[in-house]
Amino acid sequence: MDPANVRAQFERFGRFRVLVIGRANAGKTTLLQRVCNSTDLPEVFDGKGNKVLIVISMAFQRGYHNIENELVFRSNPGFIFHDSCGFETGSDKELEEMKMFVTGCSVTTKLENRIHAIWYCIPANDDIRLITAAEEKFFNECDTKRVPVIVLLTKADALQCVAIGDLRDKGLDMREALQSTGEIEQQLLEKLEKRMVEMLRACKFPLSSYLSLGKMHEESFDCADLLTTTSNALDEKALQMLLISTQQTNILLNIKWAVK
Repeated sequence: MDPANVRAQFERFGRFRVLVIGRANAGKTTLLQRVCNSTDLPEVFDGKGNKVLIVISMAFQRGYHNIENELVFRSNPGFIFHDSCGFETGSDKELEEMKMFVTGCSVTTKLENRIHAIWYCIPANDDIRLITAAEEKFFNECDTKRVPVIVLLTKADALQCVAIGDLRDKGLDMREALQSTGEIEQQLLEKLEKRMVEMLRACKFPLSSYLSLGKMHEESFDCADLLTTTSNALDEKALQMLLISTQQTNILLNIKWAVK
């Protein structure tokens, strides 16, 4: 693609905009910090670019935002994030607000205001409530049009504790269990992924793609798989290039796309 055309496309789309949905314990804050290579909390702006003076340390974790507010990290202002605003509670009011927001942002003629992707975070350490009423409502009632929904099975590393417990129950001591946990952990993850995908693909508006993420709390966490999965789910090359050029955590992705 001609560089001049790429720049023109970027100007049309503006910054890369993501709606993040998930429960309070799904690791949303940590995920966004890793994507933007930051340990700080995001700044909050209203839809007109005015800074919202609120204390967000707890509000962001619990989702008590106005969904239209824009969350921006100083370390990478090329991303704009929107929070799901307590939708995890499953209330009809929150669902309707969510549907109106998604519909409005997916069909608006102002391309810079469109949502480009949705990250739906589901924690792997909540096996009993893997898919809640809130998830079922979203995937059965919320038509995201052309906006891809990538389901992120977060905190996948928590399955190591389950694997260790299983091995200990079989008579292994702790040292032996730690040495043997890898294969069992992978089996548990594959089983959980299969169960999740089967449930969500049975819904009216199924997921576009999914990815399991673990060890997000570690500063060495690599966002490459998340960015690649999101890019592959986008249906416009210009948007794919906008995402890859916006991210600053993996230079190899930039190089890979530059030679395409």
